[in-house]
Amino acid sequence: MDVKSVLPLTPAVFHILLALAEGERHGYSIIKEVNLRTDGAVRLGPGTLYRSIKQLLADGWIVESEERLDPGDDQRRRYYQLTDLGRRIAAAEAQRFSDLVMLARSRNLLPALGPA
Repeated sequence: MDVKSVLPLTPAVFHILLALAEGERHGYSIIKEVNLRTDGAVRLGPGTLYRSIKQLLADGWIVESEERLDPGDDQRRRYYQLTDLGRRIAAAEAQRFSDLVMLARSRNLLPALGPA
């Protein structure tokens, strides 16, 4: 599959994939991670989250994890993880954003990166 053919991703989908890039998470944990990483600028509601998860599962970008990180965790809680395809798609979207930032820098819309 040409992963670029599915780009651009919706912001909700990209943030879900970013949250899962660090490892498996359950739905509420994804919501908290996105809120934390964006300082509240992006807020995923349960409807958006679970509608997106349903589509990501159907498309094979994520899978439901069989194992529990914490055996004492609520058994109703579902954990999700990226598939190789999902990781490749997230990486392609991240590269697309990186290319846009480089273009914006070349047009003096963002400051150039200087020495660290």
